[in-house]
Amino acid sequence: MLDSLSYFMPELALSAAVVVILLLDLVAGKRPSAPLFLALVAVTGLLAAGLSLTGHLGGPPRTIFFGMSAVDPLGTWFKAFFVCAGVLGVLFAAISSEIESHRLGEFVALLLCLTLGMFLLASASNLLMIYLALEFVSISSYILSGYRRNDRKSSEAALKYVIYGGVASGIMLYGLSLLFGLFGTLDLVELHARVIAAGGVRSSGLQLALIVGVIFSFAGFAYKIAAVPFHMWCPDVYEGAPTPFTAFLSVGPKAAGFAVLIRFFHVVFIGPGAGADPSSAVALVASSASAAPVNVPWPIIVGIVSMATMTLANLVALAQTNVKRLLAWSSVAHAGYILMGFVLANQDGVRSILLYLAIYLVMNLGAFLVVMAVRDGTGSEDISAYKGLGSRSPLLAIALAIFLFSLTGLPPLAGFVGKFYIFASVVHKGGWFFYLLAIVGVLNSVVSLYYYASIVRAMFLDAAPEGAGKLVVKPAYLALSVCLVIPTLVLGIYWRPLADLTAASVSIFSGAL
Repeated sequence: MLDSLSYFMPELALSAAVVVILLLDLVAGKRPSAPLFLALVAVTGLLAAGLSLTGHLGGPPRTIFFGMSAVDPLGTWFKAFFVCAGVLGVLFAAISSEIESHRLGEFVALLLCLTLGMFLLASASNLLMIYLALEFVSISSYILSGYRRNDRKSSEAALKYVIYGGVASGIMLYGLSLLFGLFGTLDLVELHARVIAAGGVRSSGLQLALIVGVIFSFAGFAYKIAAVPFHMWCPDVYEGAPTPFTAFLSVGPKAAGFAVLIRFFHVVFIGPGAGADPSSAVALVASSASAAPVNVPWPIIVGIVSMATMTLANLVALAQTNVKRLLAWSSVAHAGYILMGFVLANQDGVRSILLYLAIYLVMNLGAFLVVMAVRDGTGSEDISAYKGLGSRSPLLAIALAIFLFSLTGLPPLAGFVGKFYIFASVVHKGGWFFYLLAIVGVLNSVVSLYYYASIVRAMFLDAAPEGAGKLVVKPAYLALSVCLVIPTLVLGIYWRPLADLTAASVSIFSGAL
């Protein structure tokens, strides 16, 4: 137990930061300097957690706390991702007018609690730990969604989030309980061994129960990443929640959902070291049993979910006039693109997912940053508020255009590299279904260009509203926009270091947990 604590330092750093922020918030009260100081403490806590992650580098994969949590390169990569998202989330909250200065301490403390939950979720190697971490992330998200207590949309968003989250959580818990009931263990690696051992059992009842357990478990993860048909909460929550949290929600919990999705399915149903074997994707359980329910084409099923997710989201986004709702549907569509990598069930697929998520973090948070700036300056989130932005605030308009075109996947921007790796991995897999999946992904990218370009057209081709002068923007918005534009441009030209880093993080296929 004591040995495990040395590998738990990042989580302990976040926990300590939360306690310190809450105590300082009580002491500082409503002093003018308190918000800036609390934000600084939150960023320091996140950076301390990130620095602690360096102690995990180079060592062999292991489990801690009696197999409840794993310490491996995959988990470390995701935790570093959450640190970056958390730092930007705190900075967004500190400069946004939607978060009252006297309540900033509560907000950043909850944001760090959410980040801690994502840390636990990314490294969970036990069914019980997966459920507890997922609930930790969900409950923190519910609170932050309804953070503006006097705003009807915010309260409505939180209520819908709770209802959908409760249903999805119950479905997933039932699926996990079926797996435990069938195999008598909560440990993922042991569960894999028992699933394989049960492959020769000819009981169709056992096999059917296994399939139901897998599908129900997938439902809980699909809710977290907002994949169809578990996406219905996403547009309302994104629109009603405070924009700094909406920005964080679009990248942080979504990435955590993919982290647990990868770990759960690859460890339990494919197995460590099996990711490079193309035949491992034919069925997630051993195919030696003769009963038909075992030989379910899981990649095709998940591929259909991927295609439905990106297609539905892009088509609905065409009709949106509220930019936050538009970006919400965009986020659902990107979940569909990322699922393409998961469908492959191999090392290339996971590597392309990690690369895509890293690029998505920069370009999507950049887009939301400009939305925050325009909302603070105009009080509106409609596309009509962006008319003439090219002349009213040229730097913001250019930055948003870069982010939107990158989200589309146009070269030479970073989004093109992310989509190229996803699509290339799918095409390299071969087979008519994977070619179809790649074609659907490309066509959906073309569709997305239309609604992204509608915002660009409003900024540069439409006249500004009568009487509208220069848009007054806080310098912090402009500085952060530049900081996010730079990697969006650079990674579209020189991405090799990021690609090497993601490749080194996929050691789950060589025996990591």
